[in-house]
Amino acid sequence: MIVVEATRTEASSDTASSGRLFLLDLSGGRVLSMDPNGANRSIIATDCPHPDGVVVDIAAGHVYWTNMGVPSLNDGSIERADIDGANRRFIVAPGGTFTPKQLHLDKANGKLYWSDREGMRVMRSNLDGSQVETLVETGKGERDRRDQTRWCVGIAVDPKRRQVYWTQKGGDNAGVGRILRAGIDIPKGETAANRSDVEILFDTLPEPIDLEIDFGRRILYWTDRGNPPRGNTVNLAPIDAKPGQNAPQIVVSDLMEGIGIALDVPGNRMFVTDLAGSLYVAKLDGTDKRTLLGAQGNLTGIAYAEI
Repeated sequence: MIVVEATRTEASSDTASSGRLFLLDLSGGRVLSMDPNGANRSIIATDCPHPDGVVVDIAAGHVYWTNMGVPSLNDGSIERADIDGANRRFIVAPGGTFTPKQLHLDKANGKLYWSDREGMRVMRSNLDGSQVETLVETGKGERDRRDQTRWCVGIAVDPKRRQVYWTQKGGDNAGVGRILRAGIDIPKGETAANRSDVEILFDTLPEPIDLEIDFGRRILYWTDRGNPPRGNTVNLAPIDAKPGQNAPQIVVSDLMEGIGIALDVPGNRMFVTDLAGSLYVAKLDGTDKRTLLGAQGNLTGIAYAEI
């Protein structure tokens, strides 16, 4: 069993820090902001075409989010706005990515990373949306697009070790979901479609969705949909273990189609959303799980930031 311990004394309450949650309402097409206990909600953006992934750049005062668009059409996009919702604009215009899902910010290197589901790609760009690149390509064309094992969904990046992680969830309740890893840089002489450094960390998972990394403890967290007992859970595993060396540990269960996850490591807590519209908080070891909000539409991506 993996023991997760706090490095600092945890906050005595959900409002003890200056943190702020940013989460996406898929059904309402909205980007929301609120206190870590669900209070003091504000609307950052509306009329978002199926938002899924969100990150926050506090230093620059920006919120970024992905819009899936219509999954059968190549009309996905990425938008950016100020934290108060001003100066909203596309940085990756509709059609610049197919169905973008989870989003990751590598502030130090000035990059955004995302998984493109029906595009069957792992992608990145500069923070202004320029220089869009494909790092991994798992398929191409309509025939491959019908194969859900090729769909890329969640993403996380380890800039220090120059590695990118992503999920391929497979079909509903199919039990063929995987978490994979590769270098940020495509090996010389190879392409996004044939790179030789792709590792499968875990396979036969229910439906792995979003990823987060606790870099201090080197632990990978992820949400997983699919049927219980392994599905609709939050899982963790050591990030530096060799593929197949450590079985995932389920730390949170009884989600209703779990999607988003955000870590507040100094506060020893995680925040999780699900498609039933619930927002949960729990300690990093999964204990003390509580429902902060319920029946909020269909919630997808979530981010936590100190304001």
